[in-house]
Amino acid sequence: MTLDRLQALIHEQGLEVSQLLDPRRLAARTALSEDTVRILLRGGEPTTDTVNERVRARIKALADAHMARTGKPMSDLAGRISEQLGVSAFWARKVCSGEKVPSVELLHGLVGFFGVEGGEAYFTAPASEALNRVLVPVLATLQPTPEGPPADPVTEALSKFDDVRGIALRQARDLPQERWHVLSATLQALLELDDKEH
Repeated sequence: MTLDRLQALIHEQGLEVSQLLDPRRLAARTALSEDTVRILLRGGEPTTDTVNERVRARIKALADAHMARTGKPMSDLAGRISEQLGVSAFWARKVCSGEKVPSVELLHGLVGFFGVEGGEAYFTAPASEALNRVLVPVLATLQPTPEGPPADPVTEALSKFDDVRGIALRQARDLPQERWHVLSATLQALLELDDKEH
């Protein structure tokens, strides 16, 4: 339902599908594989998995992304998790490599460690729910409010710019929530300043 509405709004507003529904970015935000995201975006059903398989795969995806981003090895990541969450570095390594399923307590700690939204459900939800969780906020930014104006200043700015600035703003939708709030507040202030000058 969310995906159908989102695709309709993208078409209605003449937006670039690849900017909003990029499988690589969606995979990174959901800790799903790109193949799974592509299947879901086409309306298909990915292969069935168990909760334990989901948890192991998503933790491994987050761990791999963390190591790629920081350039540090698994031993560093396992050491940090060990220190922060009070488990052995050996166990943290096994969990991060996808070999072992964490305890509920460790899973709760990993939510905070990796800074994921949605709590433990981030790791346990079926793929379709995981993707939907990420698409709902995107849909909200495209839907006008009942009064008619756009839902946020970024959407308002997007409507004014159909050049490089617009593309940059569309790409900003994948920012972490705390950076999104800073960008949103900055854009709101700039828009208000622009209105005062005109």
